[in-house]
Amino acid sequence: MLQPHQPLLDAVAPPQRIPAREQGAGPWHSEAVCRRDEAGLFFAPSKEPTAARLSREEAAKRVCARCPVMVECREHALLQPEPYGVWGGLTAAERRVVLARRRRRDTELQRTMPVAAAG
Repeated sequence: MLQPHQPLLDAVAPPQRIPAREQGAGPWHSEAVCRRDEAGLFFAPSKEPTAARLSREEAAKRVCARCPVMVECREHALLQPEPYGVWGGLTAAERRVVLARRRRRDTELQRTMPVAAAG
């Protein structure tokens, strides 16, 4: 769960608190904790008041924090990209920040890589 003062970059690769999944264990989403929770916890109803949204998102993030496939879920949401809901412990706005940081990092890496010699 993100704290208000915690940099979002730390949320990209949290320390593993849960043992890694075994290879070939089936689709990641079959092990998702949220499959057993109310879907409404992860997606906003229309015209949801801000206080209610923040409370709901924090509750969803608590579910994500105990999920053995949180990292796979987050990467899925970042690669799709999923425009709504809490996925892998991040809201849509938080995922946009992570994606923007990744784009900046990739741009910087491309600038610093030596150009291959033409042959």
